[in-house]
Amino acid sequence: MSDWKSARIGKSYNFSASHQLTGVPDNHPCARLHGHNYYVEIEVRGEVSPETGFIVDFAFIDKTIMPVIKQLDHYHLNDILDNPTAERIAQWIMDNHSPHFIWSVKVWETDKCWAQVVNPNGLWKRSDRIE
Repeated sequence: MSDWKSARIGKSYNFSASHQLTGVPDNHPCARLHGHNYYVEIEVRGEVSPETGFIVDFAFIDKTIMPVIKQLDHYHLNDILDNPTAERIAQWIMDNHSPHFIWSVKVWETDKCWAQVVNPNGLWKRSDRIE
């Protein structure tokens, strides 16, 4: 048995949506209506279960995150949240998944631009089992 008790796992998701930023000058390109194919990375940190070998099952992450992603996919994000920057989209995903066990949400707006929010209390513990 390994002495390493903690680990990090990740799961990725995609969605497409339109938005326009309202916190920028009128002549800013992002003030105009446009869209992105967003890429979302979810990270979970916690204790590896000696019984399952998992922190948490990837299927459980899907069960909690997919309903949140579906609320964004092919929608106009301004109808869902104010001034939908990548940072605010990441915050919204973090706020709207349940239960709150995720360590971080990273939202890629393009292949070169991303924003990440971190929940320092988002450690999965073996006692949190809720499958």
